[in-house]
Amino acid sequence: MKKLSMMIALSAWLFQACSSHTKGSGGTTADSAAKDNTAVKDTTTKMVFAPEKEDVDFAIEAASGGMTEVELGKLAQQKGYNKRVKSFGSMMVMDHAKANDKLAALAVAKKITLPTAPNATDQKVIDKLSKLSGKDFDAAYVDDMIDDHKNDIKAFEAATKHCKDPDIKAFAAKTLPVLKAHLDAINAVHDSMK
Repeated sequence: MKKLSMMIALSAWLFQACSSHTKGSGGTTADSAAKDNTAVKDTTTKMVFAPEKEDVDFAIEAASGGMTEVELGKLAQQKGYNKRVKSFGSMMVMDHAKANDKLAALAVAKKITLPTAPNATDQKVIDKLSKLSGKDFDAAYVDDMIDDHKNDIKAFEAATKHCKDPDIKAFAAKTLPVLKAHLDAINAVHDSMK
C-alpha cells in the first residue's frame, strides 16, 4: 500500500511538472526552453547492435583479401617484368588501400575486430609469388588476380544480398564496381601477354 501511495504521488508530481511546462507565461514550451539556458540536454544515445555473423565473416574475409591485394600489388611493382603488370600492381595498392581504410573505419563503428595480417591461405599466395620474378612472376600474378577477382566479385555480390547491416551492405555495393573494373583490367593484361 505504501508503494502504491508513493507511485500515485510521483505520478501526480510528474503530471504537474509536465503540465506546467506546456504553457508558460503566454509562450510555448519551445519559447520557454529557448529562454532558459538550463534546459535539459539530450542525453539519449544510439543503440549499437552487434552485427550478424555473416556480416562479421564478410568483413574479416574482405579485410584479409584487401591486405593481400595490397601486398601482391607491391610485389608486382617490384618483381614484375611486364609494364602493364607493374601498372596493375600500382592500381591494386592504391584502390585496395582506400577500400581497406573504409572497411577499417566501418569495423570500428560496428565494433568488429579485423585481422591485422592476411589469413593463412592468402599468406601462402603472397609467399609463393614472392619467390618468383620476371615473366614467371607475371604469369602467376595475372592468373591469381583473375581467379581472385572472380571470387571477390561473387563474395561481394552475395554480401549485397545477404548481409544484414546496411552499412556493410553499402560498403560491398560501393566496392563491387571497383572489383569488376579490376577484373576487366587484369583480363586485358592477360590478353596482351599472349
